[in-house]
Amino acid sequence: MPTFLDILPFVAALLAAGVLAGLLAGLFGIGGGAILVPIFFHVFGLLGVADEVRMHLALGTSLAIIVPTSVRSFAAHRQRGAVDIDLLKGWVVAVPLGTIIATLIAAWASSTELRLIFAVIALVLALRMIFNRASWKLGDDLPANPLKFLVGTLIGILSGLMGIGGGVMNNTFMTLYGRTIHQAVATSSGVGVLISIPGLVGYIWGGWGKPGLPPFSTGYINWLAVALLIPVTLYTAPYGARLAHAMSKRQLEFGFALFLVAIAAQFFASVIF
Repeated sequence: MPTFLDILPFVAALLAAGVLAGLLAGLFGIGGGAILVPIFFHVFGLLGVADEVRMHLALGTSLAIIVPTSVRSFAAHRQRGAVDIDLLKGWVVAVPLGTIIATLIAAWASSTELRLIFAVIALVLALRMIFNRASWKLGDDLPANPLKFLVGTLIGILSGLMGIGGGVMNNTFMTLYGRTIHQAVATSSGVGVLISIPGLVGYIWGGWGKPGLPPFSTGYINWLAVALLIPVTLYTAPYGARLAHAMSKRQLEFGFALFLVAIAAQFFASVIF
């Protein structure tokens, strides 16, 4: 059984990561998954976590942290009547199905393959943010099934492989089909619930009994990181939000896109070198 002194460096590193993640999440207005995964990956590496499980652990732990925050956010948005409940009902199978498929892929994929997947998706999202135009539109209302079901499944797959709540992807989908950004953001909180809960279960199953995991881990979820990061990110996010008010929406979008490009480049470099 590890002593307090054994886990002290682990705790200190995770607290520092939580401060940074909270500030960045508040600054860019994005649920912290895309920020937490690269931070976890590097912190777990500094703490000597085996490379074979490091990326898996980062993804699973990120999704575990999203569970309470997405549930809380969904409840608040639903109370205000801003959520598209019909869309969520139509995705109650599609999105979790996609997330479970993602965890199955992750269970069989190597750390290198998961880093490449994360980097490619991050780069695509960054390019979408850089070249995005408010005038872009594909229709006046959301498409019918089976296209809508397939989009929900795809959002679940891509989000599960990135350890994120799917907000950026759902916001893009809804606004391209004539919905307001406010309704898209509110509905994304519900999408986060549909992703994070099955993702949590799937990453526990996928990593069950794997060697090389750090203390306090169940499968690919590190509960010490979860317990430390939730209060720290919730506390520091408002400070990042204060910084955000000094910038325009376009500046924030461009800033987050550059952050994703930097992370993608870093992951590409870690694979090549």
